[in-house]
Formats: sequence, C-alpha cells, structure tokens
Amino acid sequence: MKALRIVCALLLITGACLSGRALYMHAKAELAGILVRRAWQQSVQSGKAQPPWPWADTHPVARIRIQRLGYDEIVLEGASPRTLAFGPAHLLNGTAPGEPGNLVLAGHRTSWFRPLENITQGDTIQIQWFDSRRGGLQERTYTVNMISVVEPQDTALLAPTADDALTLITCYPFGRGPRSPQRYIVRASPIGPGQQLRNVTAAFNH
Repeated sequence: MKALRIVCALLLITGACLSGRALYMHAKAELAGILVRRAWQQSVQSGKAQPPWPWADTHPVARIRIQRLGYDEIVLEGASPRTLAFGPAHLLNGTAPGEPGNLVLAGHRTSWFRPLENITQGDTIQIQWFDSRRGGLQERTYTVNMISVVEPQDTALLAPTADDALTLITCYPFGRGPRSPQRYIVRASPIGPGQQLRNVTAAFNH
C-alpha cells in the first residue's frame, strides 16, 4: 500500500511538472510573438532593423498576409532552427524582399505554415517590407499559381529565377506526425499593373 501511494504521488508530481512546462512553453511562445510584432512596428517607424529582444540573432524583415485564410505573420531574417521557432523566416539563399528574383520563405508545418494546408491556386499573398530607398513601407501582391509536394533533394523551385517569384516551403505532411519526409511548396507570381510595388507607409497604422 505504501508503495502504491508513492507511485501515485510520483505520477501526480510528474503530471504537474509536464503541465507546468507546457504552460511555460505556451506563454513563452505568446510573449515571443508579441515582441516580434512590436519589433516589426518599430522597424517600420524608425527605418532601422530592430531585434525582438536584445540577444536575438535575427530581426523582422517582412510581413506576410493571406487574406482568405486570415493569415498574418511577421517574417524573420535567416531560416535557422532557432529563428524558425519564433516565426516564418527568410532563406538567405533567395532574394531579399523587394529585390528581383525568387523570394523564399520557410516555416514549420506544425505552426507558422500549418495554414498553407488550406491554400489554393488563385489565392493572393501580400508581402510588406521596409525600404528606405523607395520611401518607406512597400507592398507587393502575389497570386498562387502552383502547389507541389516534392522530395527533399528536389530543390529546383528554391533556385534563383529570372522572373520575380514568391516561394513558400514547409515540411509535409502537415501536423504533428512523427515523420515529414517530403516538402510542400507554394509558388506565387506578382500581380498588378506592371507588377509594380506599392508604397503603403501612409496606410500603415498597426
């Protein structure tokens, strides 16, 4: 009987520890999201890159929105494992936001890019970034023209392109399954008159 009580006590303590850790991780993620979004707002207002916390080795470089999905996230610079824990990230081997070529963004299949499971061809994607040379906050709208599942070694869609493009990549299948052996890729092309950028600094209010 004493042994049973000890086992029960240990199980209760273990459960409490696990629950406490889960709550801590959730609170940490929520706080990080607030700090990342605040850093983005400060970057836009000041025109200078602002890290979300003093020791961060990344900073916000863009904002991505997919209106039909209600999706709105801040993109961080450098798709390292540490950075991807806090948001979708810009792959440095792709072009920079606003520059000609293939802009490549990555995100986890379990969180930041999980909504891509419901994206369809024809959906529009808005990318905002700050560019002091062009007078502030810029915006470009893309339309999705291809959705593909590929093997990890198939990197053709991540390569530089002569035409401007937006490429989103995450692991596949979606969700928290133990394996994600493939890659899910969304390719979009800029739309609008002459595929021009739009200055949205005056409209930026949040």
